[in-house]
Amino acid sequence: MPEMTLLGWVHTIIAIIALLAGFYTLAMYKVIELKNSSGQIYLVCTFIAATTALVIYNQGGFGPAHMLAVLTLLALLAGTLVSKIQAFSTSAVYFQAFCLSGTLLFHMIPAITDGLLRLPIADPILTNKHDPLLRSFYLLFVVIFLVGYVAQFFWLKKKLASGGDKALHD
Repeated sequence: MPEMTLLGWVHTIIAIIALLAGFYTLAMYKVIELKNSSGQIYLVCTFIAATTALVIYNQGGFGPAHMLAVLTLLALLAGTLVSKIQAFSTSAVYFQAFCLSGTLLFHMIPAITDGLLRLPIADPILTNKHDPLLRSFYLLFVVIFLVGYVAQFFWLKKKLASGGDKALHD
């Protein structure tokens, strides 16, 4: 792996803060929203991490990490705008949960890839980004995301049935 630049370090630190805030938000509130401070921290840090990822070209050009950054930005945009579109008012919370939780999936793929290819510093766990172990992690993350989203869907459905949108923020 190439040495990390200052931008790479800033990107990595912001992304770690985003991941911590995202997992904390899911643990505390079950969904990621702008209505709580940890959700705001997650979304802002995720936006910064995705944006900075688009200008890091240490591996030869536009690649999978850049595509994940684009998908993250699109998911952030869709997840935050859907609640403002009246035509989607009944399904907005479900779509928002899917989009914003999906950004965590998009974080985890490059996080595990870079982590295993860089750490420990003197002798990284992996030396090839095509290692089957990475594919196993990717599959695991997708399964966790899907199971998590199904749990969010039923939690949101129950909350909405018991008291509408106000019940989501109790």
